[in-house]
Amino acid sequence: MAIQPEGMKHLEAEVISVKGECSAGHKAGDKLKIGCWDTGGLCGFFYHDIFPNLNVMQFGGQYPWGSADELTLECPDRENAVTIRIRKA
Repeated sequence: MAIQPEGMKHLEAEVISVKGECSAGHKAGDKLKIGCWDTGGLCGFFYHDIFPNLNVMQFGGQYPWGSADELTLECPDRENAVTIRIRKA
């Protein structure tokens, strides 16, 4: 388990779709607890790609084009795209 500041909650991620076949083995319906200190088992390439979004969500920020409580993101592998929904826990 990763160390993180007291009171800081993980974010919940759910794989909502997979186009093709994910080389990391992610499947629709997979649920992960992730955050800035813990990949939660998410593919390293995907985690690296979405880290700035996790940072914004976990520290109370919000993008002007989305909800402060939820984001839907797609992995960088466009041939085998995994889409996840991230929510504040």
